Amino acid sequence: MKKDTIGRFSDRVENYVKYRPEYPAEMLDVFRSELGLTGDSVIADIGSGPGISSKLFLENGNKVYGVEPNATMRAAAALYLNDFGSFVSVDGTSEKTTLDPESIDIIIAAQAFHWFDREATPREFRRILKKGGFCALIWNERQLTSNRFLREYESILVEFGIDYNEVRHENVTPEILEKVFGTPFKLEILANSQTLDFDGMLGRILSSSYMPSPEHPRFNELTEKLKSLFAEHQKSGKIQLLYNTNIFYTQF
Repeated sequence: MKKDTIGRFSDRVENYVKYRPEYPAEMLDVFRSELGLTGDSVIADIGSGPGISSKLFLENGNKVYGVEPNATMRAAAALYLNDFGSFVSVDGTSEKTTLDPESIDIIIAAQAFHWFDREATPREFRRILKKGGFCALIWNERQLTSNRFLREYESILVEFGIDYNEVRHENVTPEILEKVFGTPFKLEILANSQTLDFDGMLGRILSSSYMPSPEHPRFNELTEKLKSLFAEHQKSGKIQLLYNTNIFYTQF
């Protein structure tokens, strides 16, 4: 994982935990049918953040190693996943997980692979996976143009995002991942959504490292634009963000 990315979310953790979308329960069905997931599978969640992506597998009874280099995120995961004794927090990176060789059945990385070192990470993944193990790279990808609200929401992100275009992950394809890992990837797409009030919409914005923080000189301008957008499109005090949950997976 690139060193300059590790601290990007340190001041975003609270909003990240509260307002980032979870993953649809149907994702486990994909893992069972395509990646051989059982209750006994050992999972490594690389770039696990505050544990949102780990939770679904912990609820399935799996042991999950949450590998995360950011100490603030690891502390948040300890609180968020406090009820799960099968969660193991690991101070590590995608290229140096510190996990034992051939100890993992399935590697997942959710909202994280675009931060990884693309040369060292595949070697480390092959080192820790059991023979025939699987890797799944997952993103909740916000729909950009499905309706007018989503189009206008996206235009605000483009206008105010500090390095939005540089850190976007939407251009990831199975072909690109095959070049990185040297093995073909398949893609499964699931529907996902969030229903938010205004505070939730603002918190969702603030959970993104590329958006202005409250101390930024353009933050008040951003907030006023969001208030106008919300007022125009809200129904019963709520708006809906639509996502595609993209699961890119392969077997090593």
